[in-house]
Amino acid sequence: MNDHILKRHNKTLLLYHIVFPVKYRNSVINEEVGAGLKEICIELSHRYEIHFLEIGYEDNHVHFLIQSVPNLSISEICMKVKSITAKEIFKRFPEVKAKLWGGNFWTSGYYANTVGQYGNKDVIKKYIENQGKEKEYQKVHEAQLTLFDF
Repeated sequence: MNDHILKRHNKTLLLYHIVFPVKYRNSVINEEVGAGLKEICIELSHRYEIHFLEIGYEDNHVHFLIQSVPNLSISEICMKVKSITAKEIFKRFPEVKAKLWGGNFWTSGYYANTVGQYGNKDVIKKYIENQGKEKEYQKVHEAQLTLFDF
């Protein structure tokens, strides 16, 4: 679903790469827990405007590619995803809760980065710098003679 999200007064394409480490960096995510996590995320996306485009995991952390809407901040997205997935994983996999003695599945922190579909920072910066300059460029070249103007 990496198409734009259309609302009444806006059209957005907001993509985020988010990484959540497991508490204490414990190795608790196996194939069964990873599959359960993906199911939980699909259920979560039906309730909130948080769309999981990709989910990848290793035994002690998870990478998400998420698309959302502008009225959800990145901290709100992380809070919702962390709290709901942790509660559901503990409910579905009690052996995981036993390994994480502190009662938390995720660390308190996270990594987040925006993902640009149409270019990186340098491309966008150059595009903005050149706004309005195309007309000037055309005027200069229209005033010059070319080989076929004789």
